[in-house]
Amino acid sequence: MGEIVAAVGTCHTPYMFTRPPDENPQQLDTAGAAMQELGHVLDETKPDVIVFLGSDHVETFSVTCIPTFAIIAGSRAIAKFAGREYSLPVHREMAEDLLSKLVVEHNFDIAYSEDAELGHAFAVPFEYVVGKRDIPVIPFFTNVYVPPLPTPKRCAALGKAIAEIVKGRTERVALIASGGMSHFPGTRKYLTPEFDFDRWMVAQFEAGNTSALLNMTGTQLDEVGNTEMLTWAMMFGAIGPQEGELVEYIPTWHHGLCMMRFLPQRARKAAPAQAAQEYGGFKFRNEGFQFYKHPPAEAYGLNRLLFEVRHSAHLRERVIKNLDAVAKEYELNPLQRKAAEELINVGKGGLVSEHVTPLVEAGAHPLQALMSLHVIFSMAHRTPNVQAAQTSH
Repeated sequence: MGEIVAAVGTCHTPYMFTRPPDENPQQLDTAGAAMQELGHVLDETKPDVIVFLGSDHVETFSVTCIPTFAIIAGSRAIAKFAGREYSLPVHREMAEDLLSKLVVEHNFDIAYSEDAELGHAFAVPFEYVVGKRDIPVIPFFTNVYVPPLPTPKRCAALGKAIAEIVKGRTERVALIASGGMSHFPGTRKYLTPEFDFDRWMVAQFEAGNTSALLNMTGTQLDEVGNTEMLTWAMMFGAIGPQEGELVEYIPTWHHGLCMMRFLPQRARKAAPAQAAQEYGGFKFRNEGFQFYKHPPAEAYGLNRLLFEVRHSAHLRERVIKNLDAVAKEYELNPLQRKAAEELINVGKGGLVSEHVTPLVEAGAHPLQALMSLHVIFSMAHRTPNVQAAQTSH
C-alpha cells in the first residue's frame, strides 16, 4: 500500500535568487536555512517520489490560457528563474496514473503538460528543499493569482483524491506545498502586509486546525495576501488535520516567509504560538477580489508582452532598441506604450517595485508586471552587453 510519509509547507521567495538591494540578506539566509531543514525530512523518510504542489506567477501560463489545475507528466520537470535552471526527473508512470484517475474516477478536470517551463515557486524549493537529492517529482500547478480561483475546499478535495490514489499504489510519497504568506506584490498594498493574520493562521496550523484555511473564501485570501495558501490547502486535504511544527516565520518588509513541517511529526523545539484574535483582528470586506483581478480584455497585448519578455532575451533587446515597433506589434495603446518604458527604466537601477505602478495603471496584472521587471532587472545586471545597451538609451 502506498503512503504519504512526509509533508511540509514552504515559502519560495524569488529574492533568494535575485537578491535585490531592498531585501535584508540575513532574512533571506535565515529562510534558506529553514528550507534546508525542511529538506532533512526527505532524508528521514526516504520517499520514492515527491508530489510537488506549486503555483504560478503568470510565468508558466499566461492570459492566453490559464488552467485551474495542471499536472506536469513529461520526463523532466524544468524550472527556470533569474538565470538558474533545474531539471528534475519526473515519476512519469505515477504522474500519468494520477492524471487518469483524477479525471476519470474522481471527476477533476486536470490540465496536462509534457514540457511546461516552471517558475520560481518550483525553482526555489528545488534548490533549497530538494537540493541534490535524486528523488523523482510530480509537479502540480494550481491557479492562485488570476481569478476565478479554486476554493480552498476544492483544493483540499483534490488533495484528498490524490491521497486515495496513493493508497492504491506502492510508493512512499512526500508532499511539498510551495506558497508564501501575506504579500501583495505589484499592488498598492505591497508595503503593508497582514502579518497579524499570518501569525493567527500559523497558530491554527500548529494546533491542527486546518479548517481555519479551508473555510475561507478565495476573495478573503486575496484580501489578506494569502491566495498562495491554496497549495497548502491541497496538502491538508491529502494529510488531514495534522498538528504542524513551525520551523521559521520571517516577516520581511513586504512578505511573510513561512516554513512548517507536518509529517512526520516530532517533538517541537518551541511551544506553539497562542492563537490571537480570529483572523489576527483583520476585518474582511467580502466585496470580491481586491488586489488580483482578472486582467481587462483591452490590456491583453500588454500582458502578453510582459509574459513573453520574461522568456525571450531577443524580445528584451528589441524593447530596448525599438520600443515603438514592439508596441505596434503588440497593439499597445498610448498609455500602455508609455508604461512599457518601465521595461527599460528598471535596468538602470533603483528599486524594482518603483517601476510597477505605471504598468498596473495601464492594465497589467500586478504580479506579472512585478515579476517581469524582476527578471529583466536580474538579467540586466548579469549581462554586461544588455546593461550597456540599457544605459545608452
